[in-house]
Amino acid sequence: MRIGFAVLRAVFFLLTLAAVVVQLATSIRSIGDRGGNIAGLVANFFSFFTIDSNVLGVVVLGIGAVLLVVRTGDDPGWFTGLRAASVTYLVTTGVVYNLLLRNISLAQGTTVGWSNEVLHVIAPAYLLIDWLFAPGRSPLRLRAVWGIAVFPIVWALYTLIRAPFAAEPVTGTSPWYPYPFLNPHTSQNGYLSVAFYVVLIAVVILAAGYGVVWISRRWRGARPLPDAAAAAEA
Repeated sequence: MRIGFAVLRAVFFLLTLAAVVVQLATSIRSIGDRGGNIAGLVANFFSFFTIDSNVLGVVVLGIGAVLLVVRTGDDPGWFTGLRAASVTYLVTTGVVYNLLLRNISLAQGTTVGWSNEVLHVIAPAYLLIDWLFAPGRSPLRLRAVWGIAVFPIVWALYTLIRAPFAAEPVTGTSPWYPYPFLNPHTSQNGYLSVAFYVVLIAVVILAAGYGVVWISRRWRGARPLPDAAAAAEA
């Protein structure tokens, strides 16, 4: 089983990495052909939560494939925490994209169809399946949910602070928001709508994070903490 999942992780590592690289290369070529700001495009590209989440997924899949080959027991705690964060972010990416963004064109140059599906559907689905069934996962304490929530909070603050100064790479116009529902200038109720979506996504992330941590404690393949210790450490 360990070798089988190591192979699967290696395959999805390559697929997800290719999806990120091909989309970036296509966007650079598209913006360059129109005389746009390549540096601005790259900065904007890596400001998408989807891209950040998938880059983390690539790192987790790569490390995870190696660990399944070189280790025989549970994964080190730091890797289980990193893996839990990756699963949470990618599940959130899949949910938010398919509910809010599937039919909206995002400002990243020309979207590559297969890459788009890998980053928003296939990678999130595989990381969740991997979390459920791959060996090596160790149990996490409930307080790990708050650690998982740190990056999305930092990303949201970064996005809202940066956006008024960021520019669309071809026209040079500001502001630039990675997702339309974060733009108070185009949202129906301005910052009230933005606040609603930020809270909604925070709820999704916390719910997904709690679910991921709960699975690590109760699902087969992990050793749940004894009830008394779990209550003390939660």
